[in-house]
Parts: sequence; C-alpha cells; structure tokens
Amino acid sequence: MAGRTWAAGYEALAYHGGALDVARRLCPEAPAPWIDLSTGVNPHAYPLPDLARDVWTRLPDSDALAGLEAVAGSHYGAKPETVVAGPGSQALIQSLARIAPKGAVAALGPTYRGHAEAFGAAGVPLPEAASLDTLAEVDVAVVVNPNNPDGRVASRVDLLDLHERLSRRGGWLIVDEAFADFDGQDESLAPVLPAKGAVVLRSFGKAYGLAGLRLGFAIASPEIAETLRTALGSWPVSGPAIAIGARALADPDWTATISARLGEDAARLDGLLETSGWRIIGGTRLFRLAARGDAEGAFRRLLSAGIVTRPFAKAPDRLRFGIPAEEAHWERLSAALRA
Repeated sequence: MAGRTWAAGYEALAYHGGALDVARRLCPEAPAPWIDLSTGVNPHAYPLPDLARDVWTRLPDSDALAGLEAVAGSHYGAKPETVVAGPGSQALIQSLARIAPKGAVAALGPTYRGHAEAFGAAGVPLPEAASLDTLAEVDVAVVVNPNNPDGRVASRVDLLDLHERLSRRGGWLIVDEAFADFDGQDESLAPVLPAKGAVVLRSFGKAYGLAGLRLGFAIASPEIAETLRTALGSWPVSGPAIAIGARALADPDWTATISARLGEDAARLDGLLETSGWRIIGGTRLFRLAARGDAEGAFRRLLSAGIVTRPFAKAPDRLRFGIPAEEAHWERLSAALRA
C-alpha cells in the first residue's frame, strides 16, 4: 500500500461504510471472503419470503404503498398518515435537505456526516453543535438518536423541549433514528410526533439486515409529509421492497428474538475488544465504537486479514466495529485482533 494510494483509500473507507471495492484494491492479497464490519447493518437478516411474480412485473400501486406505511406506523407507534416511505433513509435525508426552511442549520455532533453532505449539496452548510441548547438557536436542527458512531441517546423530554423552542420561530427538528429499533426505543419521538415542524427518520435496511432493498421511512408532521411525498414523486418504493417491508414490519416475534441475540453479540464483541487492548467508548447493538492508540495500524492489520472496520479521519484513535455474522467471522476477527 503506497503512501498516496493508502491515503486515498483510507479517506474513502472513512467516508462511508461498505466500500468493499476500495478495500479489495488496497489489499488484493487479503483472504476471501471479506468480512464487512464497517456498516452497522444487522448481520442477521430477515428471511426473504417468496414473492408473487407481479410484484416484479407491475408498477407498485398506491394501495400497496399505503398498506406498507400503515404497517410501519403500527410498528413505530406512529399515526399512519404521518408515515412516508422512501427508497432508503439516505434518500429521505437528501429530500429533506432540499425542502427544509432556508436559514441556519446545525446538527448535534460529532455525528453521521451524511446530513452535512445532503445539506451541503442543497447549498446550506451544516456545522456541528455541542449541545441541544445551541441547536435551539438555528432554523433546522438535526439530532441522530441514538447517535452514530458513539450511541449517545438524547431523551424524548429534551427533544420535545428543543422542538418547542424551534417551533416558536417556525423551525424544524429532524431526528434520525436509524439505529433506534434495538436501542433507545423508549426515547423515540415517533409516538409523540409534534403536529408541526418535526421529522423522525427510520432505516428499515439497517434494522432488518436488508440494506440492498433500499427502504426507509420518514415520520413527519402533516405539512412536511405532504411536501416530502411530492418531492419523492411517483413510485418512490419498489414492489419487492413494499412486499418484504410489510411482511417484516408485521413480525414482532422476529424483532424481539433478534434484539436479544444482538444484545448478546454486542456484549461478546465488547469482551473481545477489551481483551485485545481496546477501550469501549459506546455504540448500539449494531455497532461498537472503540479506541486504542494504534487504531490506524490495527485498521491496516485487520484490512490485510480481509476484515473491514470503520475508521475516522478526524479521530484516528478510534474504529467502529459492526457485529460479525457467524462463528467463522468471530474466529477470524479474534485471530486478527491478536496478530
């Protein structure tokens, strides 16, 4: 890995999880199959059901989409009319950045940079704020809850207080709950969504381990929901995504079983990392954030072993680890951490 090649590859891998093509170019001799621990996607995917042929051959109809949104509303504890389905939560973030009120925008940081990129593409800089009090001074506030990458959780009471202060000036509160299915559910804003100026984002793909399906939801105050639907246009969600999403969201037994399993997995990963000299900073059931003085060197060693984790250019002493999918992956990770 030459210096310039490594620097460019490291930046790409720090930019977003899941860049296995970059990892393969950096370490072509690494053992296969690659183990991707960089994304925070549930490694225990929801089992795919058999789908009727017309799900693939016909354009999705509005009744099917409305049915999916109703099931999602029940799952998230929200009113069906507040739920807007879209092709992944990232696409919803991009749309929200374009339709949000013009003015000052900020996010509680440090946090997921996808929001800053979306607002930046819309011509609005999104700096990070150190506290909820500071966010009360802007026109659009973004809070990732639980936070990515450290798992910090803001209370529902504090978020409602922030919304009240924003709404006095016609501002918006966007709460990204991409990792809330298994952590911080009691603090979700979805069941108590304010009547105006609030949006909650939920990621189906992360929670159900089906990131390639591209499905996510915005639970939005009525005036935002209407504008967002218009921005997304016709057929915002594919027929297969509607069918699979509706089935999965109506399966609480699977959610409960997987939540318990992920809790055990997260505790196991903490123990493995700590015995390898890492300090656990935080995380959720879907990822752990850990620190060590030689984190960049450890990242290189893991990469050479065919294991991709998530580095941070602005915090080079930290790596984020997703949950291994199977026992063979746990064994490879354990061996690589000892190397």
